[in-house]
Order: sequence, then C-alpha cells, then structure tokens
Amino acid sequence: MERGGAVKVLVVDDERPALDELAWLLERDPRVDGVRTTDSATEALRILHEGGIDAVFLDIQMPGLTGLDLAQVLSRFKEPPPIVFVTAHEEHAINAFDLRAVDYVLKPVREERLAEAVRRLVEGGVRPGPDTDDQIPVERGGVTRFVRRADVRYVEAQGDYARLHTGPDRGRDSHLVRTPLAALEEQWGPAGFVRIHRSLLVNLAHVSEVRMDEGRCTVLVDGVPLQVSRRHTRQLRDLLTRRNRP
Repeated sequence: MERGGAVKVLVVDDERPALDELAWLLERDPRVDGVRTTDSATEALRILHEGGIDAVFLDIQMPGLTGLDLAQVLSRFKEPPPIVFVTAHEEHAINAFDLRAVDYVLKPVREERLAEAVRRLVEGGVRPGPDTDDQIPVERGGVTRFVRRADVRYVEAQGDYARLHTGPDRGRDSHLVRTPLAALEEQWGPAGFVRIHRSLLVNLAHVSEVRMDEGRCTVLVDGVPLQVSRRHTRQLRDLLTRRNRP
C-alpha cells in the first residue's frame, strides 16, 4: 500500500448487520477504493491469498478462528496487511497493539472515528508500536485504560516486559506492557526517550537534575534518583547540553 493512496479493504465480522454497516461507512469514504466483506476468518484468508487487499478491518470475537488468531496468521505473511480492529470489547486492546494494529475502533462505530482509522491507514501504514497517536493501552485488574506517552517519566525493563512509570509512586503510578525495552527505545527515541542504563529508558522532558558524584552520574525524575551507567553518561550529558543550548 502506497503512503497517501486510496486503499482496497477487507471487512471481517461474523455479525451480518455490523458487517454491512461497516462496509457502508467505508464505501462512503473517498480514500477507500473498494470494499470486500466476509463473515468468516477462514474465508478472509482465502481472499487475502488472492491479493488485491491493502488493509483489513477485523472483528475480534468470532467463532472458530478469532480476529486475534487471524491477525497472528497474517503477521507471518511476507508483507502483512495493516489491520484495524473493530470490536465491542475494550479488554483486547493490549493484545491488538502487540500485533501492531494500526488502530482499535470500538463499536458502535462512529463515522468520524472510522474516518480517523482510514486516515491512519492511508497516511501512516502500519503503526511502529503501541503509541502512534500518543495513547498507550495498559491493563490493570482486568480493565484497559490509555496512558499518554508524554506522561511517562521513565521505563524500566522487566524481562520481555517494560514497566511505564507515570508518577513518583512506583507502585500506584506504574503500568506493565508486553513490549521489550529495546523496542520502546527504538520507537520512542524521536519523542525524547533515551537509554541511560541497560534496564532504564528516561523521558528527557521529565529530567529535573543531573548529578555527578565521584564520576558516577544520576538523573532526578519526579524526585526519584536514577543511576546512569558509565557507558551512557557522556552520551546523556552531550544530549542534554544540545537540547538546552540557546
């Protein structure tokens, strides 16, 4: 799919009224060049193997092969089609973004919200991570909510997961996401996040102080001291100097 071009889409939903409504709304969008529909994930695979589809609008809760199952299969394609999940179930947001979904639209679908999803498809293609529009889905106690990336002070590695710290209370103001720290470093670098330690990524906008003590560097974020490794100390100081230079 060429950036900025019109798109041919496939809509997959096992509920016929929802399928017809979504197809009708998409056909009204001048950036959509054609709409095919199916109520079966298995049939969707056959259509996609035929080619000619630029993106998929996909329900999650379907009998047999679910939308998440289908997305897993599509992720193994040589050129996976961008996916927009359209569902009534908010709790699947984290899994959806783990699969690099372009967007996650909740039912009942509003035409202006769907238009935004099409815009992301046409202008951006596949999302580089879970936060293209600065909203990160996080889960706590079975409830999914969204955190602004700008509110993340620093990120702490926890194996294949990362803990996002959004305030001074490390227990209450933190959220675990299923994304490795290395992936977030690559995705969030342009937004001002830098690695200061093998297990820490810090948002420079929230660094209030840099301390040097006997050759060891520490940054202060929301009153929390964070150790900077020797390997990253010079890089961090040079970066802060460039950012603060008139």
